[in-house]
Amino acid sequence: MINQIARMEEVVQSYLINNQFMGSILVSQKDRILLNKGYGYANLEWQIPNSPTTKFRLGSITKQFTAAAILLLEEQGKLKITDLLKKYIPDIPNAWNNITIFHLLTHTSGIPNCTAVPDFNTFVSTTKSVKPMEQMELVNNKPLQFEPGSQFDYCNSGYVLLGYLIEMIAGQSYKDFIGNNLFKPYGMHDSGYDSNSEVILHRASGYEMNPTGIINAEYLNSSIPYAAGSLYSTTQDLLQWVQALFEEKILSPESFKKMTTPFKMDYSFGLFFQSIDSYKFIFHGGGINGFKTMLMYCPEDKLTVAILSNIVTLGFSPHEIVIKIVKLAHGKIVTLPSERKAIILSSDILIKYVGTYNVKQMNINITLENGNLMAQFTDQLKFQLYPESETDFFGKIPDTQIVFLKDEQDKIFQLTLHQYGQELTGIKLVY
Repeated sequence: MINQIARMEEVVQSYLINNQFMGSILVSQKDRILLNKGYGYANLEWQIPNSPTTKFRLGSITKQFTAAAILLLEEQGKLKITDLLKKYIPDIPNAWNNITIFHLLTHTSGIPNCTAVPDFNTFVSTTKSVKPMEQMELVNNKPLQFEPGSQFDYCNSGYVLLGYLIEMIAGQSYKDFIGNNLFKPYGMHDSGYDSNSEVILHRASGYEMNPTGIINAEYLNSSIPYAAGSLYSTTQDLLQWVQALFEEKILSPESFKKMTTPFKMDYSFGLFFQSIDSYKFIFHGGGINGFKTMLMYCPEDKLTVAILSNIVTLGFSPHEIVIKIVKLAHGKIVTLPSERKAIILSSDILIKYVGTYNVKQMNINITLENGNLMAQFTDQLKFQLYPESETDFFGKIPDTQIVFLKDEQDKIFQLTLHQYGQELTGIKLVY
């Protein structure tokens, strides 16, 4: 295990290069802390280092706290997750009449995602606090994307509405309900609802990488991400949360089962589910101005990995580090992109791979530019693929492996994508 811990440190150090990562990491397995450190700076101007007690914006990790709060209200007899939304908000659009609280929790409501509509970019530039239902005006007049309950589509709108329900039903602010019922009782004294005006001790500043270097993240009023993404915490507090939640100290067995039973697309209530090397993991990530985060838990050996970063670099996700740490914690071998050996292939060979490949709900566009094979996922930056063999390629940022498959006529007809612990098949659209 000593060698595995040393290798975990090497993995993290590799991501400090080119400012891909800066933040705090905690790894705990079977109630033993394996890694608990800060990297880089909480404040670059003052050169204040990150540490295990540095507070970071969580982004969408917030959603599991919101979901737990809803279940607590159900346990108190103040709502049922099968209730229709209109029972509590009568003046919702008619198209929303069949939407239940369950649909909001599982991203199956069909309501458009408020952060994805074009008007949102103008909306977030405000420095004033925004009320939840004011934010819903961005999507009120738009048609549902599908019949409630029939499909999954990640939707911040649903969790903004859940926060509003918590305030209406509990008779107190979202901040106070979460603090009084989830933070204080379970020793999370360094967690809270973020504020643009309050002085919060040991809070990290958020940064972003652009072509000129590191810059301060753009302002975002904390009332906008609200119950979908406005909480802050530390890696140590998140370990407290994971232990309390999964030891069923917070919710009743019935509520805990509801929260951890996936509905569609391996998603339950504020939690994703994934299998890596036969181990089941429960996780959620977050991304918000200047911050990227990931919290993952394996019930089988009580493995917790919390990664909180205060720099946003396009093409990098903390999920990359998490997957490598998970593998190392289970005795697997991990190879870093810098340790892979690229070979040289001629353009005559590389041109065979050019095309568009459909992988699940996205496309991968493969192009040949200046003798280099390039890949671009839907709505993502283009990155270079380096050949290890005539059909095996890897990317450095993001850390990706792609294997191209040939038919009997030596034509490329599909690829296999290895990323974030998943193996996905992509079919070439024009073959």
